[in-house]
Amino acid sequence: MVRRHPLEAAPVTLEPSAVEALKSLVLGFAFAGLLASAFELFTHKRAGFELLQGGGVGAVASVPVVVFSAPFLILRNTVRGRRIEGRPFFFVMAASMIASLWSLISGRVVLDLLMMLGAA
Repeated sequence: MVRRHPLEAAPVTLEPSAVEALKSLVLGFAFAGLLASAFELFTHKRAGFELLQGGGVGAVASVPVVVFSAPFLILRNTVRGRRIEGRPFFFVMAASMIASLWSLISGRVVLDLLMMLGAA
C-alpha cells in the first residue's frame, strides 16, 4: 500500500457521461458564437431574437439561426444589460444558467449530427 501525504489530493476522475456533457456544453457555446458571427458577417445585420419579429419567409428562415445561436445571444444581451442597465446579479445568474442548459442541448444535437455524418 502506498502512503500519501495527508495534504495530497486523491486523483480526480471524470465519468464518461460527464466528459460527454462537458463536450456538448463547450461545443454548444462555440457553435452558437460561430453561427451568430457568421450571420453578422454575411448579412451585415446583428443576430438577435428580433429576427423572428419580421414575419414572412425571412423570419422562418432565421429560426434555425436563432435556435442554435441562442446561448450566445442570451449571454451577450445579459452582459450588455448588466453593464448598461445595472441588472441585478440574480438575473444575470439565471440567464447564464438558461444559456448553459440551452447550450448543452444544442451542443448535443450538433454532436449527434456530426456522429451521423461520420465526422466525429
